[in-house]
Amino acid sequence: MQAAVSDFGSAETRFVFDESRFQQDFFQLFGLPTSYRIDHTQLDQHYHALQVQVHPDKFSHLSEAERRVSMQWATRVNEAYQTLNNPIKRARYLLSLRGVDTQEETNTIMPAGFLMEQMEWHEAIQEAEEARDAGELDKLKLRLQHEVHVLQQQLADQIDIERDYAAATEGVRKLKFLEKLAEEINSAFDAIDN
Repeated sequence: MQAAVSDFGSAETRFVFDESRFQQDFFQLFGLPTSYRIDHTQLDQHYHALQVQVHPDKFSHLSEAERRVSMQWATRVNEAYQTLNNPIKRARYLLSLRGVDTQEETNTIMPAGFLMEQMEWHEAIQEAEEARDAGELDKLKLRLQHEVHVLQQQLADQIDIERDYAAATEGVRKLKFLEKLAEEINSAFDAIDN
């Protein structure tokens, strides 16, 4: 950061833009325990409190360098919130804090049974779309939400309790597949509606 913390006027502003706080990981920034399971209410409360403190409009009367620092802070707070609020991003971030790369781009090896399930999902979605069967798409969506929930619970156990980061890495990749299925279901709904 270019502007020194001490360059800011009020004590509150100096606290908000304290460089040591900027170096905190996302969990520390929001005062949350470093775990996959998080309290979303607490996350939202801390996010809104930080947004009030760092919103660039609050610092519009300051110098360009100070406004730039406030913008960096606002960007960091938003990035941290988006990461912790999203189950896949949160898992990926937690694993990265532990030095583990999920290898989503390079490791496409998945259990054969899981890949077969993916093919079955694709076929079922395609059949429901072709039949213009919104009821069947609703059933698939509910079933997928259940699958996602179960996988997220497994992921939480693997990261928070078992510390089995290899299994968690596979869980993140599986969640990514399920996220794409959810998008496919939404696209099928859109196709039916048109």
